[in-house]
Amino acid sequence: MSLFRLDASIMPATSASAELADLVEAEWSAARPGEPVVRRHLGTDPLPADAWTHAATAGFVPEDQRTPAQRDALALAAALKAELADADAVLLAIPLYNYGVSQHVKTWIDLVTVAAGTAGPGFLQDKPTVLVTVRGGGYGPGTPREGWDHSTPYLRRVLADMWEAELTVVERELTLVGVNPALDHLKDIAVQRHAEARDAAHRTGRALAAR
Repeated sequence: MSLFRLDASIMPATSASAELADLVEAEWSAARPGEPVVRRHLGTDPLPADAWTHAATAGFVPEDQRTPAQRDALALAAALKAELADADAVLLAIPLYNYGVSQHVKTWIDLVTVAAGTAGPGFLQDKPTVLVTVRGGGYGPGTPREGWDHSTPYLRRVLADMWEAELTVVERELTLVGVNPALDHLKDIAVQRHAEARDAAHRTGRALAAR
């Protein structure tokens, strides 16, 4: 059994998404000692920004006429898809940036999609997959930013609907409380949200390992 873990924070040393993903992974490893964890970190090792363009346009060119850049991009796309397809379980730690997914996450998704194609069932069909996502502010009903989170619904659409993974989402809000003074009045709520997210990460990790 193997776990594939993807991180996407641009500040890995203080990453709130990595903190929760670490808890999920710890539960997995405690229940499955010695079993491999394959890692990719898009924040510290970003993919080439032009790779998707080369991979996508290669599909419109006869194989013997593809450029070296197109061939390299297709090989990268196939490798990224294989990391997901070969794993028995998937753990993704993807924070909200500027109300959506960051460029490096979108590049990863687009490249995997090129390799996966669109025919037939999703290539992660029924594979246990955990999405850990964090948001600096509050986006719940009645908040000023309600409806501004365009990342989580998009990721659900890709992972659960397109790729057909068996998806569980662990979420934490208000991660910028204590960093942004404008959010200081939400300190008590932030502490509660943090504790709830940590509990959810532990539960989800145990459930993932039990699969």
